[in-house]
Amino acid sequence: MLIGMLHHRKNPLTVIKAYAYAAVSKAEGAELLYFSPRGVDLENKVIHGYVYINGNWQEADSPFPDVIYNSGSPEKLVHAKEIIDKLREDIPFTTFSIGNKMRIYERLKTAGIFSSYLIPSKIIHSARNLFDLCNQYRNIVFKPVNGRKGQGVTLIRRINDRFHLLVEADNYDFNYDELRAYVSNKLKEEPYLVQPYINCKTRSGQVYDFRSHVQKNEEGKWIITSIYPRIAPRGSIVSNINSGGSTNYLVPFLKQEFGDEYYDIKCYLEQFTLQLAGHMDQLQQENFSEKIDELGVDVALDDLRKIWIYEVNWRPGSPPAFYLELDVARNMIRYASFIAREHQAKHLSVHV
Repeated sequence: MLIGMLHHRKNPLTVIKAYAYAAVSKAEGAELLYFSPRGVDLENKVIHGYVYINGNWQEADSPFPDVIYNSGSPEKLVHAKEIIDKLREDIPFTTFSIGNKMRIYERLKTAGIFSSYLIPSKIIHSARNLFDLCNQYRNIVFKPVNGRKGQGVTLIRRINDRFHLLVEADNYDFNYDELRAYVSNKLKEEPYLVQPYINCKTRSGQVYDFRSHVQKNEEGKWIITSIYPRIAPRGSIVSNINSGGSTNYLVPFLKQEFGDEYYDIKCYLEQFTLQLAGHMDQLQQENFSEKIDELGVDVALDDLRKIWIYEVNWRPGSPPAFYLELDVARNMIRYASFIAREHQAKHLSVHV
């Protein structure tokens, strides 16, 4: 079994996770070929890429792989669309991008099944839009549509005729004109959305959420890789690990926060995530005839223990601090092998 790892970067030494996927491939009885679009020779059906041999990445010319794990940035691979489309004609891909926050939100909202778990979200085009929503909800979150790692997330609280802003860990107190100028400047840089603030805090008063990491296994079924809480630093609403947040193991955290209810909440989070992943996969197949293999689902629990979906992330990365990088790679390699065998079986049946 030859598994291709498609990435926008030419050299695997610049992609930290490439080694883990190469190591796990060997352990699973497969070979990994790392490559970028510029290494593809469509005419001769040859790829110039890299294989991991005796502790080093070595350049190699290879026939087309049996399956392609497309792990690069969709934005950075868009220039190679023609090459990628040609590869897709003959080779199964493990997954495809599901779009940004608002595309996912609109897709789930239109489908309806999970719409009651969506935080009302609206892309705004002017400061006036924001003030309308501020009047409606009092406490709102203002964040970039294409933001990553919690960057640029702002909590805005209206107190009489003043507006208190918490931007990551920085506090501001604005009047109407000052907030209008602040928002107008931000909207010149990139698109932003606004949504009501969900109160999800620990007993000690720190903001937190849950990241659920799900993948498909060797049978093509969704499984939980991990669920873990992400806890914001004191005085911040951003729980993302890259922005100074911390994490913990799920069960001790749930016991600490919910006592005897911890097991019911654990099951609630697991079942919700698996059902949402299956639904997202179904929508991707219905709308684009594509499958997905891995998701990171960020959710909050409000004061009434209701789940709210913050975000659904494609290619969420390995969970931090739990040594699960090889687990993530193993699930991916096994699923890639599964769809390669499935593709080969279909191909043989057509020619019998």
